[in-house]
Amino acid sequence: MKPPIARILKLDARKLPAEVFDRLAERGGYIMRDRKAREENSEKAWESFGKPGRDPNTFASILNGIAAGGHWVPQLKLAQLRNHWDQVVGPGIAQHSTVADFRDGILTIRTESAVWATQLTYMVPQLTATIRERLAGLDIREIRVTGPRAGYRGGYRGRRY
Repeated sequence: MKPPIARILKLDARKLPAEVFDRLAERGGYIMRDRKAREENSEKAWESFGKPGRDPNTFASILNGIAAGGHWVPQLKLAQLRNHWDQVVGPGIAQHSTVADFRDGILTIRTESAVWATQLTYMVPQLTATIRERLAGLDIREIRVTGPRAGYRGGYRGRRY
């Protein structure tokens, strides 16, 4: 293993950063000129702050532009619907149902029982209006309400011989 370059060149490691800085500064004062230029630019920017044409876009408007250009809006709206499902259907119904899927304009809501599925089926016109009002950009053509998934729930229920 080679010893550190500071030892080979017989330089004091504590003074090495200062020596490098001094050498660079002597080569033409690049560092000092860059520092002065930065300070001048900072001063000019501060003096023109708030003047027409100088206000930056808000961060939210920039993100909205990126989302719209990347076709992310429906996915973001769907996430917003899932996060605020209780505000759309109420806390009681939200405990027994969830937004399951959204494909090709069809929103699927899954409930924990057939009773809740029936209840939500009667509310579909209200749900459609509420979602369209609150989440413009989520193009819902149809809402389907399903009960719990049918199928195997565990345990052996076969015949005993």
